[in-house]
Amino acid sequence: MSYVLILQWPGSSEADFDDLIAMEEQVDTALGPCGSVDGHDFGSGEMNIFIETLRPTQAFEVAAAALVKTPKWRDVRAAYRDATGGPYRILWPKRLQEFSVR
Repeated sequence: MSYVLILQWPGSSEADFDDLIAMEEQVDTALGPCGSVDGHDFGSGEMNIFIETLRPTQAFEVAAAALVKTPKWRDVRAAYRDATGGPYRILWPKRLQEFSVR
């Protein structure tokens, strides 16, 4: 089964968009065989990186290792769902109760 992992941050400025592009490149380089970046979106006060993967938990761990030293990392939210849709399963932060993509 294929999944979509979403890494999400608050974002609205041109500097946020530049950070998103840089983080997307870092994640894409780091993922290797555990997934691939399928793009991003930016708007409505949030920014997202979309990752196609067969192993969402492992892909999140790889992305976390690649981004943990970036200033934006502390604000990340992460969840995944089946590539065909359905409910999100939250990975981070553990206390997060709801996740959506606007």
